[in-house]
Amino acid sequence: MTFDERLDRELLRGVLPLCVLAVVATHGPTYGYAITRSLADAGLGTVKGGTLYPLLQRLEDDGLVTTSWHQGERGPSRRYYAVTDQGRVALADATSRWDAVTTAATTLVAGASGAPSPDGAIPADAPPPDPTPTRTPR
Repeated sequence: MTFDERLDRELLRGVLPLCVLAVVATHGPTYGYAITRSLADAGLGTVKGGTLYPLLQRLEDDGLVTTSWHQGERGPSRRYYAVTDQGRVALADATSRWDAVTTAATTLVAGASGAPSPDGAIPADAPPPDPTPTRTPR
């Protein structure tokens, strides 16, 4: 597995609980396949059932979502997930923490690349600009 593949996997693993809770809060009550499609449509790739359903179970165990069974229009019943009041509070808190993490990470990555940070400032430890004056040809 390459560095890029491992990085993508680890990033998804870290943010998936927040994203799943956000999808259920936004689209709920909703079922597993619809959650998977929403995640894929958002650009997070295909989340397999072996990843999604244990995560949904943990969210239910934590009291953040509830489940109910509904008869499908065609075919078997589906398990639907809905966010609880406790889940909405957790989502708001997690979103705030996620914002802090992404801001810090963006600042660090921008500093390493010499690019301006999100606030437009050049990092204090960025190398100084080349002191050689440049002249434009006439």
